[in-house]
Amino acid sequence: MKNKNTSLAKGAKGAPTPILLSFSGMDGSGKSTQIEQLCNDLANSGFTVKRVEFWNNVVAFSSLRADFSRKVLQSDGEVGRPDKPAQRNDKNARKWYLIAGRHVLYLFDAIKLRRVVNRLLTRETDVIVFDRYIFDQLATLPLERSFTNAYAKFILKLVPRPHISFLIDAVPEVARARKPEYPLDFMHRYRKAYLQLSTIAGLTVVPPLDIEEAHRAILREVEPQLRRPLTGNDFASVVPA
Repeated sequence: MKNKNTSLAKGAKGAPTPILLSFSGMDGSGKSTQIEQLCNDLANSGFTVKRVEFWNNVVAFSSLRADFSRKVLQSDGEVGRPDKPAQRNDKNARKWYLIAGRHVLYLFDAIKLRRVVNRLLTRETDVIVFDRYIFDQLATLPLERSFTNAYAKFILKLVPRPHISFLIDAVPEVARARKPEYPLDFMHRYRKAYLQLSTIAGLTVVPPLDIEEAHRAILREVEPQLRRPLTGNDFASVVPA
C-alpha cells in the first residue's frame, strides 16, 4: 500500500521538492543493506541523495535517552553480531511508566521531525532517504490498545508523510540470527506491531525475501517516483545489516 501524500508537492517558485523515502523494520531485517544499495544506485544514476539517520538527526534528547537505557534499564547498548550477541533492554522494556514516557517522548520526536524534514526539503537534493522514521518509534508501543492506537494516528497527522515508506519485513528467527540483541518473544511482538502499523500508516511492505529480490521490489516502487530512470541497476553483493 502506498502513502497518499499531499504534503510534499512543490517547493518555492514551483520547483519540485525532493523525493522523500523512509525505511523501517526490525533490527536484523536487512534494512540498512537495502538503504545502502538504493543510495548507491541513485548516486550512480546521477541523483543527489541525502541519507538521514533518525536516531542521530531527529530523536529528541537522544543522549539523555541513551544514558537512561544504559544506567537505569541496564541495557548494554551494543549492536549484536552472530559471533557476539548483545543484551539490549530498551524498547523491549514494557513497564507502564516506560510506555507512558514513550508517548511523551515520541511527541517531541514528531515535532522535531517536522522541523528536520521541512529544512531538508529546502535543499537542492533529489532524494532524501530516512534510515528509520517515526513509524519505528510507534512500533514499540502497544498498538492493540485503543488509546495508543488513537495516539499513533494523531502522531501520524503531525509528521510529513514520505512519498514511499518502506517496511522491510523479516522472520523474527532470521532477524535475530543476524542481530542477536532482543529476546525472540519480543521480536515476534515487534513484528506484529510493525505489520499492524503498516495498515494504519499505509506503509509499503517488502515481504521476507532474499537480499536481491528485496532490492528489486524496492526499485519497482521507487523508479516511478523519479524524474528520470535509474541506470546500472545490477545488484551488488553486500553484507546484511
